[in-house]
Amino acid sequence: MANQDELVFLPLGGVGEIGMNLALYGYGPPQKRQWIMVDAGVTFPGPDLPGVDLVLPDIRFLASQRNNLKGMIITHAHEDHYGALNDLWPGLNVPVYASPFTAGMLEAKRKYEGDRAEIPITIFKAGDRINVGPFEIEAVGVNHSIPEPMSLVIRTPLGNVVHTGDWKIDAKPTLGPLTDEARFRAIGDEGVLALMCDSTNALREGVSPSEEEVSAGLQKVIEEAEGRVAVTTFSSNVGRIRSIAEAANAAGREVLLLGSSLKRVVNVAQDIGIMEGLKPFLAEDEYGYIPRDKVVVILTGSQGESRAALAKISRDEMRHVALTKGDTVVFSSRTIPGNEKPIIEIKNALIEQGIKIVTDADALVHVSGHPRRNELLKMYEWTRPQILVPVHGEAAHLTAQAELGASAGIGEIPRVRNGNILRLAPGPAEVIDDAPFGRIYKDGKLIGDLDEMGISDRRKLSFVGHVSVNILLDQRYEFLADPDLVSFGLPEFDDEGEDMDDGLYDAVLGAVESIPRARRKDLDTVRESVRRAVRSAANIAWGKKPVVTVFVTRVQ
Repeated sequence: MANQDELVFLPLGGVGEIGMNLALYGYGPPQKRQWIMVDAGVTFPGPDLPGVDLVLPDIRFLASQRNNLKGMIITHAHEDHYGALNDLWPGLNVPVYASPFTAGMLEAKRKYEGDRAEIPITIFKAGDRINVGPFEIEAVGVNHSIPEPMSLVIRTPLGNVVHTGDWKIDAKPTLGPLTDEARFRAIGDEGVLALMCDSTNALREGVSPSEEEVSAGLQKVIEEAEGRVAVTTFSSNVGRIRSIAEAANAAGREVLLLGSSLKRVVNVAQDIGIMEGLKPFLAEDEYGYIPRDKVVVILTGSQGESRAALAKISRDEMRHVALTKGDTVVFSSRTIPGNEKPIIEIKNALIEQGIKIVTDADALVHVSGHPRRNELLKMYEWTRPQILVPVHGEAAHLTAQAELGASAGIGEIPRVRNGNILRLAPGPAEVIDDAPFGRIYKDGKLIGDLDEMGISDRRKLSFVGHVSVNILLDQRYEFLADPDLVSFGLPEFDDEGEDMDDGLYDAVLGAVESIPRARRKDLDTVRESVRRAVRSAANIAWGKKPVVTVFVTRVQ
C-alpha cells in the first residue's frame, strides 16, 4: 500500500485572488488521504454583494473528508488568513495550532462578538515542531506586518514542503522577528521538494524598504505638521502602530488610539509584552485639552470603512475628537483594490475642511509586508526547491512569480488555481484532479451561498426596486375591492410627468379584466398575468423591469 501514497496540495482560496487564503495538504493513497489545513481567511464584500458582511471559502470538499482532517495551522492573525476560523471551525472541530498573538486575537474577537464558541488553541510558534497526522510541521520565523508570523516546513516521507505564508525581508523592523535566513538555508540543505510562495509583490522590482525607514518618514511628517496629526493604518499592523507611536513621542507629542478594532489589537499586543517601552496612550476625553501641535491620533478607517473612526471624523460625528483646518491626515497603508471610491470620498471630505492629506505618494509613510522580486530570489537561493508553486495572488501576480522562478532556474513550476489538486510526489508535479471550491457569504448571523442568503434577489432589488400587488376576488371572480399596489425604489413619475404607480395600477386592472371569468378560477394564472403586466408597464415607462410580487385571494 505504501507505494500508492501521494503528497498533494489543494488550495480552496487565495490562489488566483488576494485574500481568503485556505490551503490543504494531503498525504496517503488517493482514496484515503489524511489532510491538514493551513489558514482560514476571509475577503470583504464589494457593492455587488449588498448586505454581506464577509466572504468565506466554501469548504464543501472537507464535508466528505471530515474524519481525515487532522488539524489546522494558522500562520498569522491577518483577516485574510484567520478571519474565517470562528465561522468554519465549529463544523470541523479539529485541533488548531497558532501563535500566542493569534490565539489572543481570536479570544479578543470572540469576546467582542459575544456569541462565538471558544476554540481551543495549541500554542505553536517559531522554532516549535509538531506532529499532525502523517505530517511533521516546523514553524520558522519570518517578518511581516503583524506580530509572530511564521512560515511552515511540512515534512513527509515523500519530501519537504516550505509554505511561506506572508513574509518579507526587513533587516531593521520596528517589531520582530527577522526572517530566519539561517534556518531557511539549513532547510534548503536538508532538501526542499516544493516551495509554496507568497506572490503579492511579484510584479515589483527590488527590495521592500525597511519599517525603520517608514518610522523615520512618519517622524518627519509629524515634526513638520503645524496642527494635529491623524494617522490611519491597518488595525493589525502592530509594528506600524509602534512606529507611529515612537515617531510621535520623538516629536514631543501624545498619542490617542481611536477605533475598537485597533484598541483590541493593541490590548492583545500589550498582554504578550510587545508594546513595552511606549508612553501610556491618551484617553479620548483628554484629547480636547492637549495643544493641537502636541497630539497624534492613530485611528481605523484606512480602507474607507463608513463606520470606522476616520470616516466618522470626516463627517464630524465623533463625540470627543475632531479635526480642523490646518490639521494633517496620513494614510499609512495601501489601498486594497475595490476600496478606491470610499477612500477618495473621505479624502475629499477632509480636504473640503482644509485638512492636509499625506499618502505614500508624498512621503515614505507605508511599506508592504510582502516580498518584492529580489526578496523572492533570496528565498529561492536559500531553499533551492525542486518545485515552485506561486500562491497568494491574482493571476498577474502568480504568473509574474512563475516567470521569475523559471528565470532563476527552478525546474518545475506548475500552474495551480483554487480547486486544483496538485500532486507534488511521487513523479512530476501535475494537477491530477479538481475539488469543489467557491465562496460562501456571512450575512448577519447566517452563512450560505448566493441563493440561500437571498443575495441574488437583493442585488436585483438594488437595481430595479420592488412592486407589491394585492388582489381580492369575490365568489364570481370579480374585484371585491380596489387592488392595493405599493412600489419601493421606483421613480415617482414617468417621462411625461404621470404618476408611475397610476400606470402600474392601470396595468393590474387591465390584466385581470383581460382574463375570461372562467379562467380566473386558476389563481396562479391571474397572479402571473398581473406580474407580467406590471413589469411590462414599468419597462415601457421607465426602461427597467422591477421585481413584482402579486397576492391573489378569493374571498368566499
